[in-house]
Amino acid sequence: MNGIHNTSPEACSDFPAVLERVFAFATSVQHYMEAGLTAHGLSRPRASVVWLVHRNGPQTQRALARAIGVTARNVTALVDGLEQSGFVRRVAHPEDRRALLVQLTDQGRSVTARLAAEYERHSAYLFAGLPDEQVRQFVASMDLVMGRLAQVATGTVDR
Repeated sequence: MNGIHNTSPEACSDFPAVLERVFAFATSVQHYMEAGLTAHGLSRPRASVVWLVHRNGPQTQRALARAIGVTARNVTALVDGLEQSGFVRRVAHPEDRRALLVQLTDQGRSVTARLAAEYERHSAYLFAGLPDEQVRQFVASMDLVMGRLAQVATGTVDR
């Protein structure tokens, strides 16, 4: 594994196998997330909205659209679905008569509290027994690889 830390991509013949492992990991994470969200009546896009409102408080649909990188029409459909399902409601903005805020309902708060508790419990399980330094290295490696994947995906690689 020491060759992986070498900055030259040609230095390690295991890189394709490592990338396969990263993709398998991503698929596992996706299945984990979708199963957990489905159990609570949420899709991933809807959960993104609910989680942002949970973390940052009531927000306009415009702010939500910007935060999750979708169009205004897209976020309207997401909020409509969440409102019909009882997760959020739209309320008048206290300072802007033209705007509405999206806020969690009691059901939305209850679901996000359960999701947060599951998240904490599963994180503790996944990383239990690993030394702090190994966890820090894992996070640093993941940050680096995710940054590079973003560069490849957007065509901004410096090569």
